Amino acid sequence: VQLQASGGGDVQAGDSLRLSCVASGGTFSAYAVGWLRQAPGQDREFVAAISSSRFEYYADSVRDRFAMSRNNDKNTVTLQMNSLRPEDTAVYYCAVARSSQDLRMSNPAYLGQGTLVTVSS
Repeated sequence: VQLQASGGGDVQAGDSLRLSCVASGGTFSAYAVGWLRQAPGQDREFVAAISSSRFEYYADSVRDRFAMSRNNDKNTVTLQMNSLRPEDTAVYYCAVARSSQDLRMSNPAYLGQGTLVTVSS
């Protein structure tokens, strides 16, 4: 499975962005899919995930600002990011969970290339 993320860009604090991730070479309808991010000089961290049954799970830092959705027919997930903050600046990665218990994507089965989000104050 290959994951292609898109939608990153340069925005101002308070703006919104919508990231998308498309899977090819397989289907992820039976798996949890999520987003991780890595800021410069920091470890990669969990952002959000959506299970195969569409249960949504968010990091505390983004809850109430970010929202995930999935379209299994199109093998696509999106991450709507609102009220962006400078601390949201990072490379965002789409990931497929290795197991249904790993919603935090600590050891993803697949990890796409990243898309850069830069938020200026």
